[in-house]
Amino acid sequence: MELPGLRASLAPASAYDLVMLDLDGVVYTGPVAVPGAQAHLTAARSAGAHHAFITNNASRTPGAIADHLGDLGIATGSDEVVTSAQAAARLAGQRVPSGSPVFLLGAEGLQQALEAEGLVPVQDPAADPALVVSGYAPQIRWSTIMRGAMLVRDGVGWIAANTDSTVPLADGIGPGHGVLVDMVRRFADVEPVVAGKPEPPLLAETIRRVGGSRPLMVGDRLDTDIAGAHRSGVASLLVLTGVTGLADLVAAAPTERPDHLALDLRGLLEDQPAVSAAPDGTVEHGGWAADVVDGALRVRGAGDDQDWWRAVAVAAWTHLDATGMPARVTDLTPPGR
Repeated sequence: MELPGLRASLAPASAYDLVMLDLDGVVYTGPVAVPGAQAHLTAARSAGAHHAFITNNASRTPGAIADHLGDLGIATGSDEVVTSAQAAARLAGQRVPSGSPVFLLGAEGLQQALEAEGLVPVQDPAADPALVVSGYAPQIRWSTIMRGAMLVRDGVGWIAANTDSTVPLADGIGPGHGVLVDMVRRFADVEPVVAGKPEPPLLAETIRRVGGSRPLMVGDRLDTDIAGAHRSGVASLLVLTGVTGLADLVAAAPTERPDHLALDLRGLLEDQPAVSAAPDGTVEHGGWAADVVDGALRVRGAGDDQDWWRAVAVAAWTHLDATGMPARVTDLTPPGR
């Protein structure tokens, strides 16, 4: 069995030819940029990295997202933005002939993506839709949801843009499209084909549209961004500017562990070190020593905050693989938090 650890790499901005960036929690948090994101991404472009901005959110169009990024000082075009709506529309176009009516359970972003694939979005079952395609749509009517769910129950194929259970809002975390997916799944007893992370279609669509033979996925979520990279066979960089905290990191299954780890997008510009455990399970890295004693993770030494997280992650993963139990972290306070 392969031992857990982090892989060595030259600065990712030069080691990879396509950097696929999740948005919320990586580039911005709601309406504001993550501190330093604009400067780090500008420097990464100068180092040769081609960017793609990708999102599981199917409600907004690529143009609207590009405009938002521009407002934050991150220059890009809609051709560098890829959404789960586009990936879902691609799947739909592969399953039904051009010009087919498709029942839309979604917002403008999904509607435009379906039209770009030559399909006809409808919300009337009398149009005899060939598929139901769903995505996050905060303004959708309950009557439209009912009609779409009944079509799925009656045998019409179903593609879901994503299954995210939550969505970040200006006033907190709200229920995401995954909540609707769960409801329709229970009602119709049908599993959808899923386009967004962690399933491979979104990353495949990104590579197809933007290009690249050595892609890197950069994200803040283990269960979507990093797991999606694993399922797609691409390398990954976890940044700690979003939702992943210490408890999440130490409990990560092998399919949710990143190849590289950094505090923020500055990690694109820095060589990434290899980190592994000694035979006794101790990890020594950057002045820190981390191990698990009686089920509790402990850390000794001093050094850079980033190296603390790397040492802790690998020590915890080594323990988890050996025992099947996540290490306790209740007595640890991450540096800088």
